[in-house]
Amino acid sequence: MNFGYFSYPTPPNETVLNYAPNSAEKINLKKVLAELKSQEIDIPMYIGNKEVRTNKKVAIRPPHETKHTLGYFSAGDESHVKQAIEAALAAKASWENMSWENRAAIFLKAADLLATKYRGHINAATMLGQSKNAYQAEIDASCELIDFLRFNVHFLSEIYKQQPVSSPGMHNRMEWRALEGFVLAVTPFNFTAIGGNLPTSAAMCGNVVVWKPANTQIYSAQMFMRVLKEAGLPDGVINLIYVDGPTIGKVCFSHKDFAGVHFTGSTGVFNSMWKTIGENMKLYKSYPRIVGETGGKDFVIAHKSADVDTVVTALLRGAFEYQGQKCSAASRAYIPSNIAAQVKKKLVAGVESMKMGTTEDFTNFINAVIDEKSFNNIKAYIDKAKRSKNASILVGGKCDSKEGWFVQPTIIETTDSKFTTMCEEIFGPVLTIYIYPANEFDKAMELVDTTSPYALTGAVIATDRSVIDAATARLRHSAGNFYINDKPTGAVVGQQPFGGARGSGTNDKAGSMINLYRWLSARTIKETFNAAVDYRYSFLQEA
Repeated sequence: MNFGYFSYPTPPNETVLNYAPNSAEKINLKKVLAELKSQEIDIPMYIGNKEVRTNKKVAIRPPHETKHTLGYFSAGDESHVKQAIEAALAAKASWENMSWENRAAIFLKAADLLATKYRGHINAATMLGQSKNAYQAEIDASCELIDFLRFNVHFLSEIYKQQPVSSPGMHNRMEWRALEGFVLAVTPFNFTAIGGNLPTSAAMCGNVVVWKPANTQIYSAQMFMRVLKEAGLPDGVINLIYVDGPTIGKVCFSHKDFAGVHFTGSTGVFNSMWKTIGENMKLYKSYPRIVGETGGKDFVIAHKSADVDTVVTALLRGAFEYQGQKCSAASRAYIPSNIAAQVKKKLVAGVESMKMGTTEDFTNFINAVIDEKSFNNIKAYIDKAKRSKNASILVGGKCDSKEGWFVQPTIIETTDSKFTTMCEEIFGPVLTIYIYPANEFDKAMELVDTTSPYALTGAVIATDRSVIDAATARLRHSAGNFYINDKPTGAVVGQQPFGGARGSGTNDKAGSMINLYRWLSARTIKETFNAAVDYRYSFLQEA
């Protein structure tokens, strides 16, 4: 029963703390880092009202300190996926019928817990488990996740307000239902905020969720799950399980109550999901919602009018923050010949000034890549460039796995605009630059648009306004998030809704209303006050 129409106005974005020397947040974060490192935790799956543990324990180790053990998680199997679905469906009726203000309060409380009591814990878990430095953890695990929770409450309240018009003698209304069934959330290692947003955005709309995080993000995922439970999330609404991809797909995509998947990960995996779901359509009650943000080969194109320092800063930050392990990371750059020498000189100096090491040393800008598989993949691309006659290593190129998975920030210069590292997603601290004739900007834009199958993020850097206008139009379909005189990373919830098209996903724009519509199923209700009592219309009568 509703006793009022409750308002959830647009929230401010969470303030990013700066962790200055001797600041309260820096002292607290270092304390929590030491606390978490001093213990080995036994991480359960959360299924319904149970903490489920198995005999198959998998160690979690910091990517930058692979000899240290943070804890162990219990790996699950098919039976646990089935249990999670059953628990979700058992919780569905009471959850979707809970009043909106009470559902909203849970997520708003979770946001406040993250902003205060658990800020240090969610940041420290991300720093240790995913090898993010303090600033990258702050903008991700704290600020972005808090923003997702608060802004999504606001966005959903605005959707609920959207109602049809009514003619005399009737009343029309729109009911924004949850989907019929359960939603599967599959989340990546690289953003704690994505790990939190994919299950909660669907749950906020009244859906129940089975959540499978990447194994390399479990340490921070379980921390967020603990926050949700403390905030009052009912048992079974979100079920956190640790199984491999084929297992989760086999069970969920063949279940009659599968209602949708919220995914961030590789294009290949998403394509496989889509294919399987299509083949299984006869099994489902409804057409499932398929929402995915996948790969990227993100570009920066500089014009001959570009400011050199703007170009250099956009590339150093855009390519190497969080070791280039962002879907949006600058991975290929097109530099005009008139400024190429200056840009290259400053890029080399910038990389050589970057410190690399553990996240606990706050002076390190670069930390480790996520795991051995990633390390080997990135190293293979660098080694290929070293062997190629069409490419050379401008700076970096060293890889060291003695203490952790460290890859030095690497800039490759190529004379082949279609060289492998200009085309394929690497997901590491590797930037490839191509020098084009300064007066051939149009040809360079053609290369930007046709070199990669992806269309996630991109940037143009120029001071000539007509060039900015031309590039914005010409590259309209080349990037779902397009930046002018900035790096192609750092989308903020509510400010730059995030997502791309082509091979980069369904462009359902996390951080906006657009995404939430996907987790709702509208029902139109018409109530007639003066009901007709005769089937005949007046046109049937003759004067």
